[in-house]
Amino acid sequence: MKVLLINGSPRKQGNTFVALSEAASVLEKQGIQAEIVQIGVKPVRGCVACNQCKMKELGRCVFDDDVCNHIGKKLDDADGLIIGSPVYYGQPNGSVLSLMQRLFYSAGTKVQNKPAAAVCVCRRGGATAALQTLNMPFQMMNMPIVTSQYWNIVYGREEGQAMLDDEGMQTMRTLANNMAWLLKKIHADGQPDYPEREPWAPMHFIR
Repeated sequence: MKVLLINGSPRKQGNTFVALSEAASVLEKQGIQAEIVQIGVKPVRGCVACNQCKMKELGRCVFDDDVCNHIGKKLDDADGLIIGSPVYYGQPNGSVLSLMQRLFYSAGTKVQNKPAAAVCVCRRGGATAALQTLNMPFQMMNMPIVTSQYWNIVYGREEGQAMLDDEGMQTMRTLANNMAWLLKKIHADGQPDYPEREPWAPMHFIR
């Protein structure tokens, strides 16, 4: 089993990486492979609502000039997902939101039913609002949200300060243990045991 951890910070070794690394270390100890992928500093384009990914049944975004499809390919082998982001003005990094919106729309079948969690890192405030924003796509994709002993928030400003947040680091370890426990339950018989779903019945409020 494998968990893909997405580092949504432009700082490669920043506090978001520290938080995700704490979780990844515990996953590895639990026998779960963990891979941290950084979105980097290059621009991540937002969705332009062209709908080409759906009309052409591509299973990926039609635009292939950033990390979106690269990360989408990694989801093929991932059984769980953790997305971490720094907090900017009470919101996740804009590049993370662009990535999630395009990834989940164009390659949504790759994340369906897979346990997921969001992690937010901030200097002082705004983390709960950012965390709620990151969690919302999980709920729309039938992804069980993995919990911890507290909201998945770690504090720190300067690089490496997150290690000083004892409770935050413990929260990351608890999150990872809960993720490992859930994955082992889902894969107990060797194959994922997912519930059957009704066909989607979409409707609009304006007719």
